Amino acid sequence: MKRTFSVVTTLALAGLVVASCSPLNKMKKRAGELKYNVTPEVLEEKGEMVDVKIDVTIPPKFFNKNVTIVATPVLKYEGGEKAFEAKTLQGENVQGNNTVVPYETGKTISYTGKVPYEDAMRISELVVKVQAAKGVKSVDFDPVKIADGIVATATLVNNEPAVVLGKDAFERITPEQNESAIYYLINSAQVRNNQVKSEEIQAMEKFLKDAKADENVKLKNVEIQSYASPDGTYNWNDRLANKREGSATDFLKKNMKKNKVEEYKDLDFFKKYVVAEDWEGFKKAMEASSIRDKELILRVLSMHSDPEVREREIKNIASAYSVIADQILPKLRRSKFVVNAERIGKSDEEIRTLAKSNPSELNVEELLYAATLFDNNTDKLAVYETAMSQYPNDWRGFNDAGMILFEMGKVAQAKADFEKANALSSNNKIVKNNLGAVELKNGNVKEAEVLFGAATGAGNEVNYNKGIVAIIKGNYKDAVNYFGKCDCVNAALANLLAGNTSVAMKKLEDGKDNSALASYLKAVIGARNNDSTVVFSNLKDACGKDASMKKLAATDIEFVKYFENPDFKAIVQ
Repeated sequence: MKRTFSVVTTLALAGLVVASCSPLNKMKKRAGELKYNVTPEVLEEKGEMVDVKIDVTIPPKFFNKNVTIVATPVLKYEGGEKAFEAKTLQGENVQGNNTVVPYETGKTISYTGKVPYEDAMRISELVVKVQAAKGVKSVDFDPVKIADGIVATATLVNNEPAVVLGKDAFERITPEQNESAIYYLINSAQVRNNQVKSEEIQAMEKFLKDAKADENVKLKNVEIQSYASPDGTYNWNDRLANKREGSATDFLKKNMKKNKVEEYKDLDFFKKYVVAEDWEGFKKAMEASSIRDKELILRVLSMHSDPEVREREIKNIASAYSVIADQILPKLRRSKFVVNAERIGKSDEEIRTLAKSNPSELNVEELLYAATLFDNNTDKLAVYETAMSQYPNDWRGFNDAGMILFEMGKVAQAKADFEKANALSSNNKIVKNNLGAVELKNGNVKEAEVLFGAATGAGNEVNYNKGIVAIIKGNYKDAVNYFGKCDCVNAALANLLAGNTSVAMKKLEDGKDNSALASYLKAVIGARNNDSTVVFSNLKDACGKDASMKKLAATDIEFVKYFENPDFKAIVQ
């Protein structure tokens, strides 16, 4: 009797359990009726994250009023898995603050989530794990695959930011000039003795003689500019100014002949200008003066263009005209000499030799220029280090040394030099760009972005670096704009990611980049265009140049349709 009662009791309890779980089991059995729509259809790496949007349609009379469901999208890949944030749904009779799914009508639920990207995820699949619970009982639905992943083409960005040189101001040929003048008495074109012995004229004589004696200086010409003051009639002043030009030219030629400056024989050496009435000189002299009615006179000049009207109106200002005649007009009765010469600097060979043998003979501009004359980074760095030593207060030596170190892969040392340059020249856009390049190379994208912002205007290098940042952050349209007309690999990649495959291919072809990465991107473009010939020829080329591309291609979802193709396997294995 006792045994019979025990069996009956056990069966009754079992039936109770089955009855209590039946809504959960019923939902599990109907789980195939849930319709999933995933955006994008194939998951992508973007901005160093994997984003997903899932729209799931729950059919009518599916979701039991007393059931709670926890759905978790999970990215599964070889060696691991990564769960997105879970989404909890509840039936109409469940007390809680989760999304309610009506039993009679069902509902479409939209979900968004993201997880950090890892290289191991390149070949992966997205599944949804669902656990349904009613009271203390729960049931796990069979996991459902809803998408593949991950397109990681954006990770191909070539993170080699551009650094900017602190340019030298070296000029092999530098202009030298001397200005002097002789002054005439009113209505006279005679060169007076006191004028030819003035300090100005003596300085001009010395300049001419020194230039002639210096083998590194070449005399170009002398400008002779002769003027008449604007008082009197125009015709008289025109004749007078021309006479002054003649007397000034005769004086200068005799002076040059006396000092054995043979250019006096060359008529083309003299450039002559005559101004009949020097109203421009008059205006400048008035502006610089302290004459009481200065503003009134300047207003007359602005109001009247006719020289006779100007003269008459100025003479009508009787209180000022006597001062003008005494202080202003005599300075306008002149012939001005402008001697133009060119100093020829050291040759490239001289600068190269001195940079190594006796750099103290070079000024800072010559020394910085010297570094550009060497072909290898070791020699360039040595010159910049000398510049740092000889000119420790010039930021360019430190900046340029840092640039070479950066290109040599010595990023930490480069950063130290850039920081020294920054201390010497704060807010220098070139230095900010280079510090940003260091941060970007070290993976500190946010810090790099701030520094590149501060470097705006320092050159195309800054926009190039901003383009790299934009790709890393997933802002592909911005990247396209930053790279602009650049036919570089990163510009092609930006256009590829933005959907401009034809532009991307043209940039790769026009840029004539023979790198493995350029060939690889052409293969990706071929895959997107369903052109197997382009895929195989360029992929073979890429893997031939860089064997690591084989492993990359073998796990690149861009080529998923070719994974079982014998030609593809032959290339990547």
